[in-house]
Amino acid sequence: MSTPPTEAPSRLRTMLRSRLLWPILALVALLLVNVAKSPGFLSIRMQDGHLFGSLIDILRNGAPILLVALGMTLVIATRGIDLSVGAVVAISGAFALSIIGDARDPNSLAVVLAAVAASLIFAVVLGSWNGLLVSVFGIQPIIATLILMTAGRGIAMLITEGQILTVSSAPYKVIGGGYWFALPASIIIAAALFILVGLLTRKTALGMLIESVGINPEASRLAGVSSRTIVWTVYVFSAICAAIAGLMISSNVTAADANSAGLWIEMDAILAVVLGGTSLAGGRYSLTGTLIGAFVIQTLTTTVYSVGIAPEITLVFKALVVIAVCLLQAPRMHALLRRRGHGPTVAPPPATPGAPDPGVSTPPRTKVTAS
Repeated sequence: MSTPPTEAPSRLRTMLRSRLLWPILALVALLLVNVAKSPGFLSIRMQDGHLFGSLIDILRNGAPILLVALGMTLVIATRGIDLSVGAVVAISGAFALSIIGDARDPNSLAVVLAAVAASLIFAVVLGSWNGLLVSVFGIQPIIATLILMTAGRGIAMLITEGQILTVSSAPYKVIGGGYWFALPASIIIAAALFILVGLLTRKTALGMLIESVGINPEASRLAGVSSRTIVWTVYVFSAICAAIAGLMISSNVTAADANSAGLWIEMDAILAVVLGGTSLAGGRYSLTGTLIGAFVIQTLTTTVYSVGIAPEITLVFKALVVIAVCLLQAPRMHALLRRRGHGPTVAPPPATPGAPDPGVSTPPRTKVTAS
C-alpha cells in the first residue's frame, strides 16, 4: 500500500520538530568521532563469560548519571530542582562503607545488604527533608536543596572523619563492578529502575498527576490532586536514585571520598534532562529523552579523552556541545531555520476592488431560471 504524497512531508516535519532528534544526532555524531579515532570502538567481545567493549563501558559509567537524571526528571516535571543529589551520592557511599568497615566480616552478604538498606533509608530521610522544605514550608526548590547540597558534604565528611574510606568487600563490589548475566550489574540495576519508573508514570495516573502539578499546582489542588504529596514523593525518589548511584560509584572503586564522590553530578543530571527535552518550566517531561541525554553526556566525556583534548579545556568543550544541542532544540531556532530555508516572504499584490481574492476559493455560481 503506497503512502499518500502529502503524508510523507507531514511525517518529515513531525520528525524534524521532535525534541529527541538533535540529542540522537549528537549521540550518533559523538559515536562516529570515536569510530574515526578508533575503528574498533563499536566492537563488543565476550571474555570469561562477560561482555567487554567501549559501548559497555559507556553504559556502565553512564548508569549513575542516568539514575540521578531519572529522579531529577520527575523533580523538574513538578517545577522544581534538586541540587543536593551530589551530596546524597557522597553520603550514601560513605555511610554504607562505614557500616561495612566496622563489621566483623566485611564479606558477609547480610552485612552488605544491611549497609545498602541503611543507606537507602538515610536517603529517604534526606529526600523527606527536601520535600518538607519545598512542599510544606514553601521554600524555593533551588534554595531548599542548596541547603542540603552544602550541609551534605559536611555530613559525609563527619561519616568518613575527613578520610577516604577503603573497604574490601566482594559482595559490595558487585553493585558497581560486578556482572550479572554477562552484563555489568550497574547497567541491569539502572535499566530495571528505568523500566519500573516508566511503567508507573506512563501506565498509571501517576505521570498525569506529576504533569498536572508541574503545569499548575493550585489548579491541581482545587481539582482534588494532593500536590503536596506528589512534590514530597518526587524529592524522596530523587534522593533514592542518588543514593543508588552513590552505592554504584563507591562500590566500583571500593572507596568513599566525601570531597569528590558525586561532585558536579547534579549538573550532568540537569544537562541530561534538558537535552532530553524536559521543560524546566514543569509539566512536560520525557524519560526516553533523559535516557538519551544521559548517554550523550557520558559519550561526550569518553570522546574528550579519546580525542585527546587537554584536561583544562574539557569542561569548555563539553559546554559548547551542550549549548549547540540546546540551541538546535530551541523553537526560535527552528523558526529561524524555516524562514531562511523558504527565503524572504513576498507580500501579495494589492487586491483590485470587486475582484475575487486569489487566496479564497469561490463556489461556482448556479444559474437560476424563472419558471
